[in-house]
Amino acid sequence: MLFHFSGPVVALGLLFTLLGPIAAVKHENFKTCDQSGFCKRNRAYADKVTAGGSSWTSPYTLDPKTISVKKGQLTGVVLKTLEGGIDSIRLPLTISFLDSGVARVTVDEEKRQKGNIELRHGSRARKERYNGAQDWAIVGGLTLNQAVSSNTENGRTVVPYGPDDNFKAVVKHSPFSIDFMRGEDTQIQFNGKGLLNMEHWRPKVDRVQKEGEPEPPEPTEDEDTWWEESFGGNTDSKPRGPESIGLDITFPGYEHVYGIPEHASSLSLKQTRGGSGAYEQPYRLYNSDVFEYEMDSPMTLYGAIPLMQAHRKDSTAGVFWLNAAETWVDIVKTKRSSNPLSLGIGGTTDTHTHWFSENGLLDVFVFLGPTPKDIIQPYNELTGYTQLPQHFALGYHQCRWNYVTDEDVKDVDRKFDKNRIPYDVIWLDIEYTEGKKYFTWDKDNFPDPLGMQKHLADNGRKLVIIVDPHIKNEANYPVVDALKAQNFAVVNKDNNIFEGWCWPGSSYWPDTFNPAVVKWWKSLFTYSSFQGVASNAFLWNDMNEPSVFNGPETTMPKDNLHFGGWEHRDVHNINGLTFVNATYEALLARDDPKHQRRPFILTRSFYAGSQRVGAMWTGDNLAAWDHLEASIPMILNQAISGFSFSGADVGGFFGNPSKELLTRWYQAGAFYPFFRAHAHIDSRRREPYLAGAPYTEPITQALRLRYTLLPAWYTAFHTASTTGEPVVRPMWYVHPSDEAGFALDDQFYVGDTGLLVKPALKENVESVDMYLPPTSDIYYDYFSYEPYTAKGSSVRLDAPLLGHTPVLMRGGNILPRKDRPRKSSALMKHDPYTLVVALDNNLSAEGTIYIDDGESFDFQSGHFLHRRFRIAPIPSSSPPSSSSTKPSDTKLKLESLDLHPSPTHKNHTAFLKTIKDIRVEKIVI
Repeated sequence: MLFHFSGPVVALGLLFTLLGPIAAVKHENFKTCDQSGFCKRNRAYADKVTAGGSSWTSPYTLDPKTISVKKGQLTGVVLKTLEGGIDSIRLPLTISFLDSGVARVTVDEEKRQKGNIELRHGSRARKERYNGAQDWAIVGGLTLNQAVSSNTENGRTVVPYGPDDNFKAVVKHSPFSIDFMRGEDTQIQFNGKGLLNMEHWRPKVDRVQKEGEPEPPEPTEDEDTWWEESFGGNTDSKPRGPESIGLDITFPGYEHVYGIPEHASSLSLKQTRGGSGAYEQPYRLYNSDVFEYEMDSPMTLYGAIPLMQAHRKDSTAGVFWLNAAETWVDIVKTKRSSNPLSLGIGGTTDTHTHWFSENGLLDVFVFLGPTPKDIIQPYNELTGYTQLPQHFALGYHQCRWNYVTDEDVKDVDRKFDKNRIPYDVIWLDIEYTEGKKYFTWDKDNFPDPLGMQKHLADNGRKLVIIVDPHIKNEANYPVVDALKAQNFAVVNKDNNIFEGWCWPGSSYWPDTFNPAVVKWWKSLFTYSSFQGVASNAFLWNDMNEPSVFNGPETTMPKDNLHFGGWEHRDVHNINGLTFVNATYEALLARDDPKHQRRPFILTRSFYAGSQRVGAMWTGDNLAAWDHLEASIPMILNQAISGFSFSGADVGGFFGNPSKELLTRWYQAGAFYPFFRAHAHIDSRRREPYLAGAPYTEPITQALRLRYTLLPAWYTAFHTASTTGEPVVRPMWYVHPSDEAGFALDDQFYVGDTGLLVKPALKENVESVDMYLPPTSDIYYDYFSYEPYTAKGSSVRLDAPLLGHTPVLMRGGNILPRKDRPRKSSALMKHDPYTLVVALDNNLSAEGTIYIDDGESFDFQSGHFLHRRFRIAPIPSSSPPSSSSTKPSDTKLKLESLDLHPSPTHKNHTAFLKTIKDIRVEKIVI
C-alpha cells in the first residue's frame, strides 16, 4: 500500500535563427492616454490638483448626517460640490467589513442609480452604472462582520475591524478620504491626494448662438470627448455622456507594487509619470488582440486582473479594483524623510497610484495583510481558487497553427514515440474546421477524426481543438442559423445584430452574458451535436477579448449592447470570462452527471475569476530572446494575482527561433505551470525531434524532467486550489524580509517544494548567477547534490546549453517525483514514487504529496490521499561523546501523516484501495 511506513531508519549517506525582420506592434491601432478621452481628462484633473498645491480642496465631502454603521456596513452619502458651490451631486457610499478582514468600498451615483437621467440618440442602454461585475468575478467571501462598531468625533468616523480589531478604517468627512490602518500605521489611503473624480450625469447643452440672443458662455471644462469619441474610423456615440471614475490610492512606506496583469513588463511595476526608467503612459487594462506585442511596456494585452499588491519588509497590503470597463493606472513614487536635513538619504518611499475607469461603480476591496498569503487567500476566497486541473494538463502540450490532416497528427505522435520524447496533448488550430465554421471538420483533411483521437488515446494522450467566439455568417450553417433565429448575438447600438470581421470573414458573436445563450452553447458540445469529437478532446478559446479585425482597437464598438441592456463599454474586460464560463459548463454537460471530468480550457482573454475555469497563456509572442526573458515576470505576475495556471508559447509564436533559443525555451518552459509549444502557420516546423543533434537531447531532458516532477507540480496545484498560494512564487513572496529580492523576477520557487529555478534566458551564456537570501538555509544542486550557502549573495551555477536548467533545492524540504520515463503522464499513473529529501542544518525536512484519480471531481467527496512526510534525527539514548558526531553517522527517522480527511472516511479508504499497489521505491537524501 502506498506510503505505508513504520518509521524506517535511514542513514544520511543514502542516497532556428530569425529569418528576416519581425514587424512590431501597430501602435496606431491602439489608443494612448491622450487618445482616450476619460484617461486624458483624469490625468488633466491630477495635474490641476497638483498645480493647486495646498490651496486645492477636494470637492467631495461625506455628509455626517447620513452616516450609519450597522450589520457590518457603514453607509452614507458623499456630496460632490459643483463649481460655484450651489449644487451638489449625491453619491451613495457603502463600506462593507467582511469576516475575512477585507474591507470593500463602493460609491454609486444616485441619479443614475434611480434612472433619473436621459439617454441620447434614443439609446436602449441601461441608465445605471454597471453593477454586475461581481456576478461574474465574485463567488464567495462576502459574509459581513456583524459585530463592527464605530466612533465619530473631530470630523472622522473610525471603524475597528479585522482580526482582533487590529485594522481600522478612518473615514474623514471633509474632504472625504479613508485611511486603512493596521495597528497604528496607515497602509492604504483613498483620496489622500484629492484625485477622487466621479463624472456625474449632466444633459448635453447646445452651445449654438441663436439669432437675437447673447452668445452662450464658454464651457468651464473640456467637453471634446464627453458626448462622442472617434478612433480608427469608428465613432462612439456615448449615450450616457461622461461617466468615468477616478481615485488616488496611496501605499505609504511601500516602494514596490506588483500585479495588474497583463503587461509585458517587470514584476515590480514602474513609475508612469516621471522618475528613473518611467513609462510615459499609464498601465492600461483593456483586453485587446495585440499583434506582436512589444517588450517593457505598460500597453494593454489580452487580459486584466485589477489586483495590486504593495510590499515592504515584512508587510504586504493590496487593493482589488472591481470594474469591468477600460481602466488605466498611473504610478508615482516619492521619497520622504523624517529628518529635513537628511538631503534625501534614508527615509521611506511612498507609492501613489491613480486609477481611472471609463464608467461603472467605484468598487474597491482592501487587503491589509500583513503577509503575502494574507492577501492572496482572501482574494481567492472572493474570486475563486485556481482550478485543480486534470493531471494530463500539467504535461507537455504540442501545438502549431496548424497540423493539416489527421494523418499529420498521427505522424507527429509516432515521431514523438520513435524519439522517446514524452508528451500528453496535441492541438488543432482553426484549419481543422470546414471553412472556419466551428463545430465542423474539414472532411478532406480530417476524414476520420474519431480514429485520430483513438490513436492518441491508445497512449493516454489528448486532443485540444480551438473554438473561438466569432461565428461565421454563412448560409446553411446550422450554428449561425440558430444564433440569428433566437436573437442570441450581440447587437449594435441600433439593436441590430452586430456584424464584424474575424478569421471566417463576416461573423457574429454569441452574447454569453445571456443565460439562454449559455444553455444553447452547451447543447453544441454534446457528442451527438459536435460529431467527430471523442471524450479525450478538450477546448481552446482564443480571440475572446473579443477580437474584431475591423473594429475600433481590434475589438467591438463600445456602444454595442449585451443582454440586459448593458453597453459593451460596461462589460468589456469580463467578456472573455463569460465565454470561457459557457464553454466550461458545456464540457461539464457533455459528460454523464455521475462521471463528470474536470474540463480543460485554455483562454487568451481573462479577468479576475478566470482562474476557476481554465488556463491562460501570454498570447502572440515572438521567437526572440527578450520575449523568453519577459515570460518569467509575466507568469509570476499572473501567479501572485491568483491565476497560476499560465504559460508562454515555447519557442515563440511568430518567427523561427535559433536552435539555441529553442533549447533554452524548452529548459525554461519545463518550469511554466502551463507548458505548451506553439508556432505561427508561416513558421517552420519545430517539434522537439526536428531540432537534431545536439539539441534534441537537452530538449528531451527538459521534457523528461517535467514528467519526473509531475507529482510535485500536481501537489503544488492542489495547494493553489485550496489556499490560493501561487504555483510559482517570486523571491519576495517566499522571503518577505529580504529587500534585495523584492525586484528579482528572473528566478522563482515551485510551490512548497523548495525548488528554486533560474533558467538561462540570454544568448551565448553557459552559467547563471542565482541569488540566495540572507538566511542560514542550505541549498543543494538538484542534479549533483552540491551544497550552497550564500547568505544574501549570488552563486554561480553552470548552465550548459546541452545540459539542464539551473535548479537548487532548499534544505528542509521533501518532494515527490516519478523516475521511470514514459510516453505520457497517463502511463505513469501506477509507477512508484521517489522521495527527494533536502535536509536542513538540523538534519530535518518535510513535504507533502497529493494524489487523486487525476480527472474527476471525486476528490471533493474524499477520494484522495494528502500526506505529509517528516524526516528528523532519532534522539540518541547514549550520552554525547567528547568528539562530535559525524552527520553521516546520524540515524534518521521518516514519518508520514495523513492530512484530512480522516483515514476512517469511507471514500478516503476506498480511494486508498485503488492505489494500494503503488509504493515509494526510493528515498534520495
